Amino acid sequence: MLLDLAKVLHVEVEALTGQPWQYAPSGNPVVGGLDGVRQFFARYDNLLGVEAGDQVDVADVRRRVDGAHRAYQAAEYERVVENLPALLSSADPLRSFGAGGGQREALAGYVNAYAMAAKLLTKMGAADLALLSADRAASAAVDADSVGARGMAAYQVVCALLRADRAEDGERLAVHMAEVVQREARPDVPSIISVAGALWLISAVIAGRRTDRAEAWRRLNQADGLATMLGQDGNFAWTAFGPTNVAIHRGSVAAELGDPAEALRAADAVDPDRLPVGLNSRRAQVHLDLAWAQVQRKRDADALLHLMEAERVAPEMVRYNVMARELVREMLARQKRSKTSALHRLAVRAGVLD
Repeated sequence: MLLDLAKVLHVEVEALTGQPWQYAPSGNPVVGGLDGVRQFFARYDNLLGVEAGDQVDVADVRRRVDGAHRAYQAAEYERVVENLPALLSSADPLRSFGAGGGQREALAGYVNAYAMAAKLLTKMGAADLALLSADRAASAAVDADSVGARGMAAYQVVCALLRADRAEDGERLAVHMAEVVQREARPDVPSIISVAGALWLISAVIAGRRTDRAEAWRRLNQADGLATMLGQDGNFAWTAFGPTNVAIHRGSVAAELGDPAEALRAADAVDPDRLPVGLNSRRAQVHLDLAWAQVQRKRDADALLHLMEAERVAPEMVRYNVMARELVREMLARQKRSKTSALHRLAVRAGVLD
């Protein structure tokens, strides 16, 4: 909020706080394996005429991509990023798969692979690579002539734009694509419902980030209507979309709006056990929103308990989530430093302190 106010008023944050503004004491966590991903994206084998090989098992590649999606949703980010270059190399031949009945399936597999890569790279803070990966997914989605694939790719472009601090561009794409996909939504096509719902949810988060409460709630209600049409907590198109995820986003939007009381009400109403098995990062998000609300109320002991529960459910999410790390820093600034405190130990595990 201080950063937003400073931007609107065209002043430095120090002018609002009366004291120097300090960023993270130890920067972002170092992601092992990211150098290998950068090398992969810099290869451009197609420009060099390097053949990917004649034989490609579309079903096998899609199984491997599905496995990567499951690991990502379980918050096993480091394992997925380590295997990402090999996975994308195996998916690349799908882009130029021969014409015929299998071409559309192959392109959908390619979109799925690069969408998964984009969401992982966004989480890792590599906005440049995330945008590149999402753009490749988007180009293939157009060729696949699939509104679901286009929506899935658009969602990842939006997330990458947000990570690159281009919220206005991301919001425009999210809203327009949500409207396009929703026109195709029918009860017998759960993947389309889920993709449309996911786009409304991310657009609601963006509206909350720019403190437009009415628009954020309108978009959440759009997603809620789609969740009702879906009628279950699913994970179609790897969106984790359903009534429970909409409820989780109500807490997240309240946090973006800077409303701790509403965030507490929304998060307390969520039953994470209703989520499908394996969605560890979604379960941890509930505790992260509760921790944020308690930090705003200066109830750091309660906030610490929620952060520790989030870490129990999804350790790597706490380590790589921007909000979680900032909450730890804020509590450290209020606490007398003690290397034996639970907060200090959590800060070390999260990479905030050495």
